[in-house]
Amino acid sequence: MADPPVPIPRPPLDRAALERVLARAAELQASSGEPADTMTDAQILDLGKEVGLSSQVLRQALAEERTRRDHPQAPGLVFGSTVVTAERTVRGTAENVFSALDVWMQKEEWLQIKRQFPDRIIWEPRRDFEGGVRRLFNVGGRGYALSKATDVGATVVPADEGRVLVRLDADLSGQRRNAIIGLATATTFGTAASAVAIALHFALVVVPVPLLAAGAISYFAARGAYTSAVSRAQLALEQTLDRLERGERADNPSLLKLLAQAASTTARRY
Repeated sequence: MADPPVPIPRPPLDRAALERVLARAAELQASSGEPADTMTDAQILDLGKEVGLSSQVLRQALAEERTRRDHPQAPGLVFGSTVVTAERTVRGTAENVFSALDVWMQKEEWLQIKRQFPDRIIWEPRRDFEGGVRRLFNVGGRGYALSKATDVGATVVPADEGRVLVRLDADLSGQRRNAIIGLATATTFGTAASAVAIALHFALVVVPVPLLAAGAISYFAARGAYTSAVSRAQLALEQTLDRLERGERADNPSLLKLLAQAASTTARRY
């Protein structure tokens, strides 16, 4: 009796092939209508070890997935997206990082807590008298870029031992709405002026010129203002993460002290 054939060993799959197999298997399960299984972080770590992934990179990937909670971004065909984000891994605990962020947002950007969750805080602008004075005179020279956002959020989740992943986001939908309103208002005035010109029997060839010029000027002015607001908000988020990396603590000077410093600086200039 002949011996059974010895199975030929198949070559192992590389990382790219493994990713394609897992992605295709997920597609097939989704198309079959079977309910998707859920896995805990511990189960994902165990599975990753079986396929040769280190615990550190798995925790980093899990932390990044946990921070993907941004509200849907409007398409922004004219002025661009309404949400700016910044993300970084820093040393410390979630509790300490949240504490530092809350002090900075409330005392230096003049925000207040809107919602609070175990791994996320959302702030909104304060609209009191002192905040108005700070923003009007740019007390402290900070610009208060984030106080112009509709809301500002921070998500902090552990990445590995001694480090956390911090994701900051600022919603600028209010700024973009104001820019669109300004553009629409200028266009309306331009259209009305052209209608008056036509009613007064100006040449039809000349009438569209001021309308087109006013529309172009209004568009580029509104877009420039919004783009500047986006850049300032992005810079403010990155600077906040810079300070977290350096382990800085927020200063909380009083309004009178800041006004005195501003007056002293102005006096030295003259």
